Amino acid sequence: MNAKTEPLLAVRQLAVRHRVRRWLPFAPMRWLRAVDGVNLNLRAGETLALVGESGSGKSTLARALIGLQAVAAGSIRYDGRELVGLDRKAWPALRREIQMVFQDPQSSLNPRMRVRDILAEPLQALQPQLDASARSQRVERMLARVGLPAELLDQRAKKLSGGQCQRVAIARALICEPRLLICDEAVAALDVNAQLEVLELLRSVQAETGLAILFITHDLGIVRRFSDRVVVMYFGRVMEQARTAVLFETPRHPYTKALMASVPGADPAQRAALLRDGPAPDVTVPASGCLFTSRCPMADAECLRRVPYTRSLRDGAAVACHYIADDWVRGRGFGDA
Repeated sequence: MNAKTEPLLAVRQLAVRHRVRRWLPFAPMRWLRAVDGVNLNLRAGETLALVGESGSGKSTLARALIGLQAVAAGSIRYDGRELVGLDRKAWPALRREIQMVFQDPQSSLNPRMRVRDILAEPLQALQPQLDASARSQRVERMLARVGLPAELLDQRAKKLSGGQCQRVAIARALICEPRLLICDEAVAALDVNAQLEVLELLRSVQAETGLAILFITHDLGIVRRFSDRVVVMYFGRVMEQARTAVLFETPRHPYTKALMASVPGADPAQRAALLRDGPAPDVTVPASGCLFTSRCPMADAECLRRVPYTRSLRDGAAVACHYIADDWVRGRGFGDA
C-alpha cells in the first residue's frame, strides 16, 4: 500500500458528548465526554484496529462515523466529503459504501424476517437495478461465502444461533460491496475456528476490492494477526497509534503496556507493576491533565497539571504522553524503545 495515498476516512478532533442525568431539578447540566479530540486515518485496503477497555468510547466513535450518533465538534471526511452536519437525506446514498456490523448481532436483525429477505433488503434499497433473479443469486453466493448452508435461507432470524446471526450480519454488510466496513466486535460471538474463517473472508474481500476496515475488538490476538495499524483508546481519548508490528514489539504508552499485560496468560505481577489501583477519571469535567494519571504508576505533578499532546515518532507511531520521545526517556519504568 502506498503510504502517500490519501485516506478514505479522515477523522480530526472528533468529540461526542452524552448528557448526564440530573438527580436534582435545578442541578447544573453535565456532559460526559464519550469521545474527546480523536484523530485517525484509514486508507483503502487497510485494516485499522481500535482497542481499549469497555467504556473507552470505541462503539460511540463507530456510531458517530456512520451518522447514528450526534457529533459535538470535529470533522469526519469520507473520500474527501465532510460527513459532520450532512443532511440526513444524503445518508442513504452513502449506505452502499459505508456499512457496519454491530456488536449484538441478534438485536441488529429483525427476528421475524427470513434470512433470504434480510440479505435481499439492502440490495432492493441500494441496488434497485438488480432484478429478482440477480438478487437471489447474490444472496445465495454471499450466504455460502460466510460459511452458512443454503437451508438457512428460509429460516427466521429468531431461530438462528448467535454465531449464525453474526455471519448473517456480516453477509448483509458485505452484500452491497461497500468501500468502508466498520466491525464492532464482529467475531466475538463466534468460536475460534469460525473467527478464523470470517477473518479470512474479510481478508479475501479486502484483497479483491480494496475494502477499508475499522475493526473494533478486545482480542489483542486478533489485532496482531489481522490489522495493519492500531489505535488505543482510553476514556474517549487516543493514547497511542502505531503500525501493528511496532505497537506489539515496542508499546510506548503506559496504558498500552498495561492493556497488553491484561491478556489471558500474562504475568499478574507484571500487570500489577504497570497498573495502579486508582479511580477511573471523571470525564464530565474538562480534562486538566492526563486521563491515565490515577492508574499510572509513573505519573507525577506534570501529568496532573497538563494534558499531554500527541507526539509523532520516527517509526510512524503517535503517543499522548509527557515522557515519550524518539530517544526515549529511561529510568521512568516505561522500558526501552
